[in-house]
Amino acid sequence: MNALGALPRLVAAGDPLLDKIDAVAVAIVIVKTLVVFGLVLVSVLFMIWFERKVISDMQSRVGPDEAGRWGMLQSLADGIKIFFKEGFVPGQADRLVYRLAPYLAVVPAFLSFAIVPLGGEVSIAHRHTYLQLADPPIGILWLLAMSGVAVYGVMLAGWSSGSKYPLLGSVRASAQMVSYEAAMGLSVASVVLVAGSLSTRDVVAQQTTAGIGHILPNWNIIQLALVPFVIFVVAATAELNRPPFDLVEAESELVGGFNTEYASVGFALFYLAEFMNTVTMSAIIVTLFLGGPTGPWYSTAPILNWLVPILYFLAKELAFLFMYVWFRAALPRMRYDQLMDLGWKALIPGALGWLLIIATIRVVPGSFGSRLGYSAAAVVIAFGAYFMLVRAIGVGRHRTDLTRAGGATAAGEQAIGDER
Repeated sequence: MNALGALPRLVAAGDPLLDKIDAVAVAIVIVKTLVVFGLVLVSVLFMIWFERKVISDMQSRVGPDEAGRWGMLQSLADGIKIFFKEGFVPGQADRLVYRLAPYLAVVPAFLSFAIVPLGGEVSIAHRHTYLQLADPPIGILWLLAMSGVAVYGVMLAGWSSGSKYPLLGSVRASAQMVSYEAAMGLSVASVVLVAGSLSTRDVVAQQTTAGIGHILPNWNIIQLALVPFVIFVVAATAELNRPPFDLVEAESELVGGFNTEYASVGFALFYLAEFMNTVTMSAIIVTLFLGGPTGPWYSTAPILNWLVPILYFLAKELAFLFMYVWFRAALPRMRYDQLMDLGWKALIPGALGWLLIIATIRVVPGSFGSRLGYSAAAVVIAFGAYFMLVRAIGVGRHRTDLTRAGGATAAGEQAIGDER
């Protein structure tokens, strides 16, 4: 098979639609792409309205209520308004990179959503296909790659603006995103280790089996004992620059960060990327840890057979969107040193240690008792190493504080001596 013929199999390895490539298959793929793109855009409009409404309710306010019923058209009105505002390019900016950066922020969010399974298998024009835009055999790697590409949009936006404050904001945001990508990747590695596949549909299929006692679901949040799930949620929140990790908008600088010099369409695209990433990351969390579109009950009716999984997926997605809104309303912003300490000194060691424990359970041969013994030993070693790391960090900080205090004392004595 030549490279061109292998391309469809690479894009949608498990989709039966591409078993036969013809005009019908191409038309269905185009329709699926447009539907998914429209779904993501509508989800962004809903998320903006939902966040404003929920926060206003938490703060005993009304929120948007003029445009449409319950103010549901307010997001659409704001989007139309900002697209018709006057755009400009700063005089010192790199014009090409300045215009390209917003698209580098938006496109990865949509491409990441493309690998999310939204439901089961359906029949369209006598052709069977999945309710998923693409199911590549390297779906998890695709997700991590798109997460890395999004960093370039942030960094290039600040660098190309030709101003100091956007550059500082982009460096701060890029360092934050890169730092938390490591913890997020290690937590995803635990999921891949259990699923035995990099395909997101295989990850969901692995969670459809019966769980503990044939009562609990076999979701990865239970299989992996919650730890990778918590690490992934925290790392994803920092990756999205959402509160309490929104250090991009530094209060001391009184500007928006890397997108300070953007207006009109450019600013709208960055704003769109922020909320699109929130919707996409919530869908990824549901896929990796909560079984995606799986649920406790299914119907044999033809319509409900494909509709019920979509409803399961939307319910889980809405729960995580509410979680992100709740974070914004309830949690204070962290300091930058606290942000970096949490990422490098807590999440990365914790994710790596838990990955080693999961690997021990998976590869050690023998009975359940022997595996349990090895797992207990691995837990003890991991926690011992973690506490040694914490102790070393504490000693280092104490020595630094003593050095600074000694330097301050010496400077004070020198100042007094000079006065005398």
